Amino acid sequence: MESEVFERIREYLADQLDVDPAKISADSDIVNDFGADSLDVIDMITTLSDEFGIDIPDEDIENFHTVGDVVTYVEERI
Repeated sequence: MESEVFERIREYLADQLDVDPAKISADSDIVNDFGADSLDVIDMITTLSDEFGIDIPDEDIENFHTVGDVVTYVEERI
């Protein structure tokens, strides 16, 4: 079952990157599958930091490749 965190991140990515939410899975690669650039990733991190009330240091961002990476990271910190 998909978590609330996954659902919220999927909704955000679908809106931000103009992607069909049905095409977003935990295994989706944010850059390669959806064409996100570094600015998109920074926007996502800023939004998620605010939405979930967590701090995401710049050095952690380089570990975010798939949607699942981001979900796991957020879930471990909320």
